[in-house]
Amino acid sequence: MKLNLPIILTLSRIAVIPVFIIIFYLDEVWSREVCTVLFVLAAFTDWYDGHLARKYGQMTRFGAFLDPVADKLMVAVVLVLLVDENPTGYPDAWMALAAVVIIGREITISALREWMAEVGESSRVAVSYIGKVKTAAQLVALPFMIYEQDLWGIIPVAQIGFWLLYVAVILTIWSMFIYLRGAWPALKKGAENDKNS
Repeated sequence: MKLNLPIILTLSRIAVIPVFIIIFYLDEVWSREVCTVLFVLAAFTDWYDGHLARKYGQMTRFGAFLDPVADKLMVAVVLVLLVDENPTGYPDAWMALAAVVIIGREITISALREWMAEVGESSRVAVSYIGKVKTAAQLVALPFMIYEQDLWGIIPVAQIGFWLLYVAVILTIWSMFIYLRGAWPALKKGAENDKNS
């Protein structure tokens, strides 16, 4: 495996996860600010590594595999931490539900894409516009909840992040149905072949 800058940036997103967890649980006044900065930088590199790979012709199969893994790992870790340390003031069950829907969807769609690639139908589950909007909503909502503190004592940052997260939840369900609908003919065909074999 040959390392290039896009892959190094992607690996850095994975490497920062344990650092993020440690800082998140530090009982320091600056810990949430630092975690917010780390998450925003990770989100920026998620866009930037792909931009670099396309611009300089450094797209690789390993990079294409690793990039979504790094993104999903970071989001899943942050969701679990926010369920544990719910900063919103809303019931913990609502935070847990959002985390379950988002993480469950990612597992489902990842498995679906792997299966569709095996049967040569991966184009049916290519990234959709709704999926991109869902990701954008998540990447705005999560740093709001990580930061937690009200701005100027009047803007409820964590609560705004919570409502944005539920926008992401709705888009998550919507995009999952789009992918499943696109994959349905291949899934149905596969089930019929299994039945006849």
